Amino acid sequence: MTVEQTDPVCGMKVDPKSAAGHFEFDGRTFYFCHPGCRDKFAADPSFYLNAGTPRKPAMPIVQLHGRERPLPVITPATVVLVVDPVCRMEIDRATAAGSCDHQGQTWYFCSTHCQAKFTANPEGILNPPPVPPTSRAIRSDLEYTCPMDPEVRQVGPGPCPKCGMALEPVELSLDTINAVDPEMAAMQRLLRFCLTLTIPVFLLAMADMLPGAPLQHAIGSRPLIWIQCLLATPVVIRGGAPFFQRAWASVVNRTPNMFTLIAIGTGTAWLYSLVATLAPGLFPASFRGHQGEVGVYFEAAAVITTLVLLGQVLELRARRQTSSAIGQLLALAPPTGCVVAENGTESDLPLEQIHAGLRLRIRPGGKVPVDGVIVEGRGTIDESMITGESMPVERSVGESVVGGTLNLSGSFIIRAERVGSETLVARIVALVSEAQRSRAPIQRLADRVAERFVPAVILISILTFVSWQVWGPEPRFTHALVNGIAVLIIACPCALGLATPMSIMVGTGRGALAGVLIREARALETLEKVDTLVLDKTGTLTLGHPEVTVVVPLDPAFDTARLLCLAASLEVSSEHPLGLAILRRARELGIGLLPISDFRSIAGSGVTGTAAADRLALGSPELMRSLGVTPDARSLPAADGRREDGETLVLLAVNDRLAGMIGIADPVKPGAAAAISSLQTAGLRLIMLTGDHEATATAIARQLGIDEVIAGVKPDQKDAAIARLQAEGHIVAMAGDGVNDAPALARADVGIAMGTGTDIAIESSDITLVRGDLSGLLRARRLSQATMANIRQNLFFAFAYNALGIPLAAGLLYPAFGLLLSPMIASAAMTFSSVSVISNALRLRTLRLQEK
Repeated sequence: MTVEQTDPVCGMKVDPKSAAGHFEFDGRTFYFCHPGCRDKFAADPSFYLNAGTPRKPAMPIVQLHGRERPLPVITPATVVLVVDPVCRMEIDRATAAGSCDHQGQTWYFCSTHCQAKFTANPEGILNPPPVPPTSRAIRSDLEYTCPMDPEVRQVGPGPCPKCGMALEPVELSLDTINAVDPEMAAMQRLLRFCLTLTIPVFLLAMADMLPGAPLQHAIGSRPLIWIQCLLATPVVIRGGAPFFQRAWASVVNRTPNMFTLIAIGTGTAWLYSLVATLAPGLFPASFRGHQGEVGVYFEAAAVITTLVLLGQVLELRARRQTSSAIGQLLALAPPTGCVVAENGTESDLPLEQIHAGLRLRIRPGGKVPVDGVIVEGRGTIDESMITGESMPVERSVGESVVGGTLNLSGSFIIRAERVGSETLVARIVALVSEAQRSRAPIQRLADRVAERFVPAVILISILTFVSWQVWGPEPRFTHALVNGIAVLIIACPCALGLATPMSIMVGTGRGALAGVLIREARALETLEKVDTLVLDKTGTLTLGHPEVTVVVPLDPAFDTARLLCLAASLEVSSEHPLGLAILRRARELGIGLLPISDFRSIAGSGVTGTAAADRLALGSPELMRSLGVTPDARSLPAADGRREDGETLVLLAVNDRLAGMIGIADPVKPGAAAAISSLQTAGLRLIMLTGDHEATATAIARQLGIDEVIAGVKPDQKDAAIARLQAEGHIVAMAGDGVNDAPALARADVGIAMGTGTDIAIESSDITLVRGDLSGLLRARRLSQATMANIRQNLFFAFAYNALGIPLAAGLLYPAFGLLLSPMIASAAMTFSSVSVISNALRLRTLRLQEK
């Protein structure tokens, strides 16, 4: 039976007997699917064998026969590169393994396998059958909620019974985000209808201002009033119907809102004008103008209705943009995946039909459809859309890949492990959606004001009407009516209610795109106030997996390779992290292992066993002493020095004689020192809290510049340490791995879990950093500060707008400056107040979270 080998260049499986070539390097034989791969490997073997070496940039992708294919790279004239139509690999035409003519075109192949596959079904390769489109219809049973009042839930869209705003779907998807919003579509139709009738009404009303009133002389005042009535009435009745319906709902539910004020204002102006048109005789002489006609306000009612409709369209359009971050996350997953069957055939299936266990091919320039593990080949992955990290990473056999990430170069096959709602992207979307519906503590202030706002505005409007009626100049009633309506129209509690949720929605979405997942708005607000940051060591400050740093022979009969061979052979049956580090190091060096008998694991001390006739013991100094092995006096100073550097020393004894020692350390994460320095510069007090030995913890702290260390603590003691800091008056954030630090994470004011890929600990924290690096802490802090600053700006705009607008509309500046505010101008100001708040929140989408 022939064992297939992997082509180190393209990652394809190759039968050594039928390989297109082979190459000897470093004592190993490598086989290739075609001569081009062999030539590339021979030019620079280390380039393809070193997984940490950055790969070449991805080739441009073009559409070829209905499929995306890499665009051949321009090379010197001596080499003509073409694309294999089966595997889409770039090959040299001169060294192709085969060719085939089809419909007047010559196709070249990297291997005879690809040539045979093409020859059997050329049309199927060049023109694959289209994938049946999935249904884009929105389910009728979707649950909707209100961004201002998240406790409101109902099946299907509609207005919120409390605030009157359009409800949004609880479960966001590309269908709901990209679908036509029925609320916006209805408002746009009404806006076009009302605008067509309002413009002539407004022009007719302004005709009074023309010198000599030519229109009134030509047509007459009464006919002009009737024309305005006929044009404005459909605007108010049809265009204002949504506002009157929502106003009535607010009365029934005893939750007065913006639409209550709009309905009262426009309804009053229109009813007064209608009575004045139908029965002008009911009004006394003081209500009449110079020509004896009672003044009407049809243009005010129509213009206000139209402007409010315009504001609703602009607001709905802006609110859709707050979901853009979720839309980007949902769009990461491709609609289909290339499934590789057991017989090697490949077919594209819709994402909904892909289940765990299937094998999927990921080609250069293609997206990973689901979370999985690479089982064949390798690739350079751009994970920036998930982690926020711009640098691509190498992934090879045995390593995990995340759905939605982009394969820049290389070809590989993955085994699907998490699909549908279980993928990392789906869980991030669910987390962000939940956070966007949560309420920050700062919103309580806006809620308390909003509860009393509308009744207070109605009262101010009544007082304004009475004051102008009693003390105002003639015509008193006209001034009283106009100013009372202006007060109702200019007040906008909607802007006040939107100030916090809009910023939270955009801020949490921006954080998700940068690898910072916020579980609830409370954490986002609290993080800004944190003055003490407690850091776990393992997995937070360090990589979390130990590595062998040094192997020191203490007996002339043993060299480094022999020591690693014996130690690794013992650790094959052990699952201890230190043992796995030794085993991993031996495998990296290609050291063969020996069979072990009489294996025994001694908890907390080490392992023992027999290899051939030699008795072996590997473990701590305490284990050596218990076995009667005396450490060499020369090794003690070296051991002490390495412990001070944060290393753990493991001693190896052979036949009760000390043979050597192995130093193991958990390396500090790249960039950790710079991140620690930045956090300290930001004014945070940093404390390392770890269960590791004090010497090791102190050594790591010294490398990172952390002054305070609490070492040797158990999980419950970590919880107590957080409680002590809080009792001292500190606002504490705890960063850990989200599992063994769970008690401390729950106790802290803000719990921050360090996640790595699909092993992210979303459920155990308030904030999760997808990449698990300390730079994520800086991004989270900047996000918190920027979001809270944005909320304060919105609240200031809302409060200042009403504080200035209501007195101006009431006419308080009239005695001193003769200034009055037209209801139409008040309507325009009210219309754009909500839009200005949302627009300010949308600025967070461009927030820079990375270091400059």
